[in-house]
Amino acid sequence: MKNLIIRTLTGAGFVAGVTLCILLNKFTFGVLMIALMVVLMLEFYRMTMRGEYLFSQILSIAAAVVLFLLTWLYRGFNFPGRLVVLSIIPIFIVMINSLYVRDKTDFGKFANLYTAILYIAVPVAMTNFAVFSPSGAYSGRLLLCFFIIVWASDIGAYVFGMALGQRFGGRLFPEVSPKKSWIGFWGGFVLAIAAGVVLHYTGLLAYPVWHCAVLAALMNIFGVYGDLIESQWKRYYAVKDSGSIMPGHGGFLDRMDSALLAIPVGIMYLLVVNVI
Repeated sequence: MKNLIIRTLTGAGFVAGVTLCILLNKFTFGVLMIALMVVLMLEFYRMTMRGEYLFSQILSIAAAVVLFLLTWLYRGFNFPGRLVVLSIIPIFIVMINSLYVRDKTDFGKFANLYTAILYIAVPVAMTNFAVFSPSGAYSGRLLLCFFIIVWASDIGAYVFGMALGQRFGGRLFPEVSPKKSWIGFWGGFVLAIAAGVVLHYTGLLAYPVWHCAVLAALMNIFGVYGDLIESQWKRYYAVKDSGSIMPGHGGFLDRMDSALLAIPVGIMYLLVVNVI
């Protein structure tokens, strides 16, 4: 019970902070996303590289920040889109820097530098497509709806999984995450779709209701995969949590793992059906 209270309070604080920054303006959104991205990458590197090649870690985080800033400027300030390709330059610097690393005992870990850019930086940079219209006008409403769907999915999976999953039904992916159950999955699936439908009827998601339901279903499925992918990383490196910054949850990566796949998929779906 104590852990549940701590988890609830911490989660509520996180939700309130994210909501405020997203809805306020494009500058608070930018600061929030960069801060989240940096912390997520630090947690990932702490888990996978354990303090090795620190300078290269800093270079890769700098590359991620440049990627986000160029995308932010392109979407929100009419920055020439062709110049976004400049974001590849810091990544080339990371690659070139690898040649000058003297101790190559664990050189295989260098792959984690590029993994974090693809796994964390690219999805975070894509959020710019959710908050800026083609004309550059800012609105955090769609991105907040994405987060609400992800949060509803996580809550549904947690509540149904804890209440029924340990006693009934099979394991979802026992070799990666033994505690996750099919009942938890379906609980999250139903609650995510319900959230999408409610967001439609409240006017927050201004798309046909069937689009909202499909969007929520896709985000739920890929959010579950995002959770499992992070669980696989933690299992391989024998860590329980990615960090301890959020009592009751672990690290920010533990809290954001679903969103890293779910939100890009939501953005891609709406782009493909040509509604954003």
